[in-house]
Amino acid sequence: MTEATLIRRACQGDGQAIRALYERYAPRVYAVVRRIAGDDDLAQDYAQEAWIRAIRALPTFRGDARFSTWLHRIAVNSALQALRKTETRQKREGPMPETIAVSPESSDVLLGDRLERALDQLPVRMRKVLILHDVEGYTHDEIGELLGVAPGTSKSQLFKARGKMRTLLQALTAPNGQEEVEAWSI
Repeated sequence: MTEATLIRRACQGDGQAIRALYERYAPRVYAVVRRIAGDDDLAQDYAQEAWIRAIRALPTFRGDARFSTWLHRIAVNSALQALRKTETRQKREGPMPETIAVSPESSDVLLGDRLERALDQLPVRMRKVLILHDVEGYTHDEIGELLGVAPGTSKSQLFKARGKMRTLLQALTAPNGQEEVEAWSI
């Protein structure tokens, strides 16, 4: 069944068509929200919210862009909105500890695992900019629009994020026991 047919049938409430779209695009939606969320459990919540929004908005899909692009934008926006809510809630909570103990695994870990661990330790704003620019390919103007910041702020956050990633990746691959990694404020 073609994508256009699936979309048309899903707009009419066909559960099988909705399921087929979900099965086709769920890995991509999860991957993008996972990178933004920095946590598997949050990513599952964000992906679920993205799918709810996408299914509700499906009748508004005009086909001006590819369906995957439209869905990707919904997923990114859902994750960013959820993170904003979380940030607001966290600002009301207690201060973050000065250091976080990171215990590297005894055997050499895969590069992907080290990258995920380092990304998880980046401050949320830096992680957002790094993912949106370096992974998802957004421009600084687009990132500024999505996050409500100036393009120059996006560039600055990206520069800082890359530097912190280098430091974190070095710390995560250090051969000596536990590393203390400074926790940076947002």
